[in-house]
Amino acid sequence: MTAETITGSVHSFDVSTGVDGPGTRFVAFLAGCPLRCQYCHSPDTWYRRSGRPTTADDLMAEIARYERFIKVARGGVTLSGGEALQQPEFVRAVFTRCHERGIHTALDTSGYLGAKAPDELLDVTDLVLLDVKAGDEETYHRVTRTGTLEPTVTFAHRLADRGIPIWIRFVLVPGLTDGDGNVEAVADIAASITSVERVEVLPFHRLGAAKYAALDLPFPLARTPARTRDCSIGSAAGSAPAA
Repeated sequence: MTAETITGSVHSFDVSTGVDGPGTRFVAFLAGCPLRCQYCHSPDTWYRRSGRPTTADDLMAEIARYERFIKVARGGVTLSGGEALQQPEFVRAVFTRCHERGIHTALDTSGYLGAKAPDELLDVTDLVLLDVKAGDEETYHRVTRTGTLEPTVTFAHRLADRGIPIWIRFVLVPGLTDGDGNVEAVADIAASITSVERVEVLPFHRLGAAKYAALDLPFPLARTPARTRDCSIGSAAGSAPAA
């Protein structure tokens, strides 16, 4: 199957600066995610059926419209979600085409499905934005409601073994992820991964509440106060919104 005929489910795309990797980036949000994080601000991306069938060639045609701009701005292409690794062959096809055109690639993932990422995909991945939901299994399950922490840690070390740069992102949620023990555990995980270039501690927000209402879903953290500050540690500039 060629890149042109590999089809993914794409929910939407955007162009952003400083929040989805270095520089100005074309960001495609793929549909489908196995996790149900309490602070998720995109419940409209949970299911593959929420996206539009798109071939790798179709998405590259969209990327080409912005190619000169993102190259001048020292950016690239980020595939996010949902969870991009629910569609590993589509990600591989798009990233392969990006590399052929000299475009920097970034994968935004929880790492929960890291075992599904073939080596061929990682060969064309320049940066991983790794969402570490929590530092211990109990808190991780409370946050995600469907997942476990171990696959993320295993994937992170696999990336490090391959020398792939990682930006870790951790959302600080009052009463959920802000316990001293959990924060220290996240720090320990970050310290154990040799290719981590940056750690971003992101403030919880309620910006996705309207989406829950539109989907007639309860927002689990509707009564949780939002944080107003974030903390970024590392040499790269910019910070990302809570996912």
